[in-house]
Amino acid sequence: MSKLGVLTAVLMAFAVADLASATAASAQAAPKRVTHARSHAFDGLWSVSILTQAGPCSASYRYPARIVGGQVRQTGNDFSYQISGAVVASGAILVTVSQGGQSATGYGRLRGASGGGRWTAGGNQCYGTWSAVRRAGY
Repeated sequence: MSKLGVLTAVLMAFAVADLASATAASAQAAPKRVTHARSHAFDGLWSVSILTQAGPCSASYRYPARIVGGQVRQTGNDFSYQISGAVVASGAILVTVSQGGQSATGYGRLRGASGGGRWTAGGNQCYGTWSAVRRAGY
């Protein structure tokens, strides 16, 4: 799997884990109403490290990502891949990354200036963990 495929997997894991946690928390918290509105609390430039635990993907990869208005976006003018995802006020995040017909999903949680979670790609052909650190500046 290409680096983009791994990147996609990591970003997807980034988003899915946190949103899954937020959804589970809201189900357990009934009848309290938990909103999943996007949050600006995590806006900024992030450095994401991806580690593959199993599958034919690259062993590791590092890339930048930008969160704006709670939406995960790619940085700069690199349009060789697409990222879509969101982070909610609880820090739960779910991301999908795609390139060349391949895609990956990441989920997890952000807390303050760091975060982490899991990712999967190709019907679990590849999977692993990711971690992220917020960088100075926007």
